[in-house]
Amino acid sequence: MSRTPDIVLFEHVVDREDEEIDLAVAGLLVGQWDRPGLDIAHYLSELEDIAETARRILEHEQGEHRILRALNRTLFEHLGFRGNYDDYYDPKNSFLSEVLDRRVGIPITLSLLYLEVGRRLGLDVSGLSFPGHFLVRCEDRDGIVVLDPYHKGVTLDAEDLEQRLQRVLGDSAELDDSYLEPASKRHIVSRVLNNLARIYRRAGDTLRELEVYERLAILEPHDRQVARELDKLRTRSAEMN
Repeated sequence: MSRTPDIVLFEHVVDREDEEIDLAVAGLLVGQWDRPGLDIAHYLSELEDIAETARRILEHEQGEHRILRALNRTLFEHLGFRGNYDDYYDPKNSFLSEVLDRRVGIPITLSLLYLEVGRRLGLDVSGLSFPGHFLVRCEDRDGIVVLDPYHKGVTLDAEDLEQRLQRVLGDSAELDDSYLEPASKRHIVSRVLNNLARIYRRAGDTLRELEVYERLAILEPHDRQVARELDKLRTRSAEMN
């Protein structure tokens, strides 16, 4: 099967050591099947503009976690980013470019946005693949702060996290350090793609599900389940044509 330029570009961006992956670019490349010719540079510039707005707001913040407060004010008050409660399973919620355009998203993409702006502000932030939905952790000299960008950057303490954990895994679940391990960039992109695969499968959209699995196979080249699903989708797609 011939590889499209979009697939080749995605491979170029993610086929490297995790710390070398540009998460913003990888996130922007998700969904190119619906937005061919997307101006990546424009959206990277928009992330820089958001960070610059946060820096101006930061000038008026004082005290502990002032950068986080400035970032929250920028994203959720000044710019109005929010969770898409009305149409959670709209595929566009998983495209970073659409999140930037429409200012709505789901936990994973709002967290991705939070991470990329936070890093531009010098924050030590990483994704947190927490049961239930994706979160962000920020580490500073006072310890780890966990935030929920889907709910306007609210800070979650240990009790909040354990309650969330128990809602998903049952009353006997206990919070421990394993739940606070940073998610790799590769894992974040994979999670976005897996979310999309489920959405397209539910809608019976084989061609777009195939687009997703072509990328998952690049991210997870040794995953046999991904390889099997990709083969099935390629066969089904060929039969449709």
